[in-house]
Amino acid sequence: MAWLVLVLSGVLEAVWATALGRSDGFTRLWPSVTFAVALVLSMAGLAYAMRDLPVGTSYAVWVGIGAVLTVVLAVLRKKERFSVTRAALLAVLIGCVVGLKAVS
Repeated sequence: MAWLVLVLSGVLEAVWATALGRSDGFTRLWPSVTFAVALVLSMAGLAYAMRDLPVGTSYAVWVGIGAVLTVVLAVLRKKERFSVTRAALLAVLIGCVVGLKAVS
């Protein structure tokens, strides 16, 4: 259960990071509200997962998932450019997250 919550918290990290960028310095209401709600839920999920999983592993997986999904969302929204090198590096990051799960 802790791993599922951790993965969902990582997804919420991408949500709050994307919403933060779209909030224009908290001047836009709904992106700001989305940021706040996703941030609280993401942190709560991370804290819950850390009750059963090591802190370092939990944090690395949470950040890895959030970072990869944030980049993917930015590429899909045409805010960042896609490149084969970037995709390969993100694939390595995903591999590291899977590896951390495999050795836990």
